[in-house]
Amino acid sequence: MARPPLESTYALWKKGYVFIDSTCRALGVKAFRTRLMMRSAICMQGEAAARLFYDNEKFMRAGAMPARAKKTLVGEGGVQGMDGHAHRHRKQMFTRELMSPERIEHLVRLHRGHWKEAIQAWKPGSEIVLFREAQKLLCKSVCAWAGVPLTGHELDRRAREFGHMIDSGAKLGPHHWRGRWARKSCERWLGQLIEDIRHYGEQGQAGSILQSIAWHRDEHGQRLPLQVAAVELINILRPTVAIAQLAVFCALALHFFPACRQKLQQGDEDYLGWFVLEVRRFYPFFPFLAAVVREDFCWQNLEFKRGQRVLLDIYGTHRDPGLWRDPAQFIPERFKDWDGNSFGLIANGGATYEYHHRCPGEWITIALMKAITRVLVHEIEYTVPAQDLRLDLGRIPALPESGFIIQPVITPRYLEKKHANS
Repeated sequence: MARPPLESTYALWKKGYVFIDSTCRALGVKAFRTRLMMRSAICMQGEAAARLFYDNEKFMRAGAMPARAKKTLVGEGGVQGMDGHAHRHRKQMFTRELMSPERIEHLVRLHRGHWKEAIQAWKPGSEIVLFREAQKLLCKSVCAWAGVPLTGHELDRRAREFGHMIDSGAKLGPHHWRGRWARKSCERWLGQLIEDIRHYGEQGQAGSILQSIAWHRDEHGQRLPLQVAAVELINILRPTVAIAQLAVFCALALHFFPACRQKLQQGDEDYLGWFVLEVRRFYPFFPFLAAVVREDFCWQNLEFKRGQRVLLDIYGTHRDPGLWRDPAQFIPERFKDWDGNSFGLIANGGATYEYHHRCPGEWITIALMKAITRVLVHEIEYTVPAQDLRLDLGRIPALPESGFIIQPVITPRYLEKKHANS
């Protein structure tokens, strides 16, 4: 009988998204004990595991995130590492004040406009790296939406820095240090903006997200420390820029499953929603979630010890045949009669937004994925030149090496010139 690996740090680094799933399949289990970075850990997957993982009496988030990820991806002092009343109070800043339907619709309108401006500048036959273009346009949109001033020459730099944070969380060597430098740079930049608001009073857009975070008070009535406020602002900007990866996944799905494009061209809003959900289920976005055991307990013949780190497998749960019919197939229609199971589709976390660590940015993610898909289907005609579009599941985050290159065939500017000359 196969035994769980005693130490899995290298295997996790090497296999990436498929490490937990492949190990569970080899062992014939849904959970196993191992060691990661010389620390005891339990890895698990599936709906039952997700329901357990979101039991706030059994797990907490403080201390769950490895130091490497704090220094690059998520920062220190932010809402992801909080628990209990402090977490719920901080979360309200995001769910109630910052992410209302009206605010999200405003962001979508901004982003749609920025895509149209960019497409106007494209020339037929030119090569556009979709991932880089999406990163830049998402950065431009979310900064404008949040009230963060961003001059023209700054756009490329800040989009690149947010990209480095996202790319470096699971990297070693120069890639990791590049992510740390990018985080420090952005925290200094945004911290200075927040400090200026606090020192000089209301500036810029009245009621902006930047101002809301600058003046936010914690559960004790105190303003957030400057560095923590900068981290929380980044927790809105960075994940929005990360949607560039999902933009590529939408383009991949349209390319490899042309029947989906044909259905989307008919303008069916229900199908667009199913398509976006299936992209989030099918493609590898974030690999797993982390928590720490509060008190000793047993589950499925495994002993969970206080202080032990636990990883919940997102990728494997999304490929679980017990949850999904034909999970290796791309079938948007599977969501036609979906019951909304918040422990099955966990791309942005599971359970509830209010009381658990499910990301309220999921609303923004879905809205922007729909907007980007509409652009790819309705706003531009393009070809996909020969390139390697394989996804390396050992790389976190997973992307085609090319970043998905497209060549515009007919652009709005080309049509305007043609009409003017006719």
